[in-house]
Amino acid sequence: MEKVIITIARQYGSGGKTIGETLARDLGINCYDRELMRLASDESGIAEGLFGKADEKLKNSPLFRITKNVYKGQLIPPESDEFTSNDNLFNYQAKVIRQLAEAESCVIIGRCADYVLRDEEPFRIFLYAELEFKMKRCRERGDDAKKMSDRELQRHMAQIDKKRAEYYAFLSGQKWGAKENYDLC
Repeated sequence: MEKVIITIARQYGSGGKTIGETLARDLGINCYDRELMRLASDESGIAEGLFGKADEKLKNSPLFRITKNVYKGQLIPPESDEFTSNDNLFNYQAKVIRQLAEAESCVIIGRCADYVLRDEEPFRIFLYAELEFKMKRCRERGDDAKKMSDRELQRHMAQIDKKRAEYYAFLSGQKWGAKENYDLC
């Protein structure tokens, strides 16, 4: 079988993880999502918890929301004060993403993988869904969502998607969810 690399970006609650895992299982390949943080931790020696705190989020400073820091792939050495910066945490995740794509067919969920692997020309998917579907799915899957009012859940979902969009724009210089950035929406 020819090597297949599929990247999935997704709105919160749209079912991206489930679809990615199902697609990978049907194709007989691995699916990577949050375990990328563990692999990046193993690669770098940086605590996995730091990767989780920075995962698909920018710092709260307004400066981070208006500037661009398009990913270039350079790793910051351990002796630098910036070794555990969000930039370097992403750089290690990107390194792992590139290594996986070179070594095997796989599905990679989130983490700007479509942009990181742009030279490899992966099949890029963006998943979105109607609000009612996403809310129902969130309530079925998470205890926290069950405790939220409809308005609170909508706000929570919008905040997560906003953070994903800002993170993607910051690292890629492109618009998250824009149909021209994907092969299938």
